[in-house]
Amino acid sequence: MIVALIFIAAFLAFVASAVAGGGAGLVLVPLLRLILPVAAIPGALSIGTAASSISRLYLFRDRIRWDVVRRFVPTALPAAGLGAWLLTRIEPAYVEFLLGCFLLLNLPALFRRAPEPGTETPLPLARLPWLGAAAGLLSGFTGAVGVIFNRAYYRLGMSKDEIVATRATNEVLLHLLKIALYAAFGLLPTSAMVAGALVAGAAILAAFATRPILAMLHEGLFRRAGLLAMVASGVTMFSLSGSQIMAIHQAWVDYVARGDEAEMQLYLAGARHATIEREDDGSFVIERRVAVADLPRPVAAALPTVARPEAITLVEEVRGFGVRYYEVYHRRGGAIVKTELAPEGTRRET
Repeated sequence: MIVALIFIAAFLAFVASAVAGGGAGLVLVPLLRLILPVAAIPGALSIGTAASSISRLYLFRDRIRWDVVRRFVPTALPAAGLGAWLLTRIEPAYVEFLLGCFLLLNLPALFRRAPEPGTETPLPLARLPWLGAAAGLLSGFTGAVGVIFNRAYYRLGMSKDEIVATRATNEVLLHLLKIALYAAFGLLPTSAMVAGALVAGAAILAAFATRPILAMLHEGLFRRAGLLAMVASGVTMFSLSGSQIMAIHQAWVDYVARGDEAEMQLYLAGARHATIEREDDGSFVIERRVAVADLPRPVAAALPTVARPEAITLVEEVRGFGVRYYEVYHRRGGAIVKTELAPEGTRRET
């Protein structure tokens, strides 16, 4: 069942990728995580996207912009090698999170009229080596990030067929190199090769299915679809990497309601780090646990007037708009009592 689901999803993703100018790999990441470890996903994606690039290269070979390829590929290949090596040393979730944030910056553009082809600020060809290096490095980390560079292709004044053909040419050697490097670094287990072959079959079928669709597609709609793919990829990368980062740092959020009081508790490293709470006047404050050694001098000096050191169980700093005070929880007569102190060390009236 899962095999059929991945094949169908990969076929639809690569069809959408041809129409939108990329993004298939990023869309497939959530499904591949169901059957592969995170570190093996870039290898499986590279197998699939290499097959897709070879198919598109064959179908659109007469539309390749070789002036772009000559400047892009020489720097992309060594950068991809560096990215694949860094994947064995650095957690890729942080890079994916930043890329997701970058892609989400395109969200406002979805609600504006798309510029006509040829009206955007031209991109000098001299910048292509730098773009190639960036694409190779990021691709080595994540397996597929072509959609991030959609705007660069638009600014080169390329038609939709030229974008599809040139992107395929730029990426085919890149993906083949990454496959070899992933295998060398032990990041391409048998399960990744099987999943990659499955994705590759769907990608080849999608390449032949999308050629007539591209012929009928208007240039403006092609660019609008590319913009939508960038935002969708940003949402995917942001949510998946954000969840992974939270798992790495044992971070989560709890909603706790006690009677008439409700609060959001933020946990980090498995312990409660801060709390967002609504005050009686309707304003919101953030409560954060503070060590006695980190308290302002007047507050620390006032603690002995509240309770003996051994009776104090917790001290929290409370901050809000124009509000700052400290809550001291201490034992008194078998119960936990709260005393509020102002930053000057005086007791706060409530």
